[in-house]
Amino acid sequence: MTTQLKVLIAEDHGLVRAGIRALLTQLGVPIAGEARDGNEALELIDQLHPDLVLMDLSLPGLNGLEAIRRALEKHPRLRIVVLSMHSDRQYVRQALVAGAVGYVLKSSDPEELEQALAAAERRELWLSPAIAQTVRDELVKGLKGGPESDLTPRQREVLQLIAEGHSTKQIAKRLNVSVKTVEAHRAQIMERLEIRHVAGLVRYAIRAGLVSGEE
Repeated sequence: MTTQLKVLIAEDHGLVRAGIRALLTQLGVPIAGEARDGNEALELIDQLHPDLVLMDLSLPGLNGLEAIRRALEKHPRLRIVVLSMHSDRQYVRQALVAGAVGYVLKSSDPEELEQALAAAERRELWLSPAIAQTVRDELVKGLKGGPESDLTPRQREVLQLIAEGHSTKQIAKRLNVSVKTVEAHRAQIMERLEIRHVAGLVRYAIRAGLVSGEE
């Protein structure tokens, strides 16, 4: 394919990144850079100004969904195509609500990624055929965010870190805030989601696609 889109790869698994890089090189697609987690993706977007990001959803530290939201808030013309192993309705819905213009399953044939990139260049939505019906069903119902959409960006970040197993002190250090601030965020999250214990928050984060349920 012929494209001038500079692509940033956001994927935490080295072997998968290498495969994506090789495929893009074969297609003649310029590669702006590679990120291993959501925070690094945001930093590289600011530094390298890619035209498009291939974004995994299950990124450590800051998940792909939150990275999409933050990236598009700051760079509204950026195009983001999700490249994920998850075909569940919830993952697809959340990605589109966040602003992704494409959703490609990692199990897809390479031609599907090429088609997704071509569609993104035209600023058109593209979805793997295997999940297209899922999206049609959602559109019929009305594409609305779940309860997590009512959380602030910081609350979603705290929720992800809790679900990833970080302690209150670790979260406070990571976010450069006090332990009391983290505890306040946690209490607000529980109240808003109507969840009474941390285990429930973890299960909710997995269902909502904020973290992966796989090791």
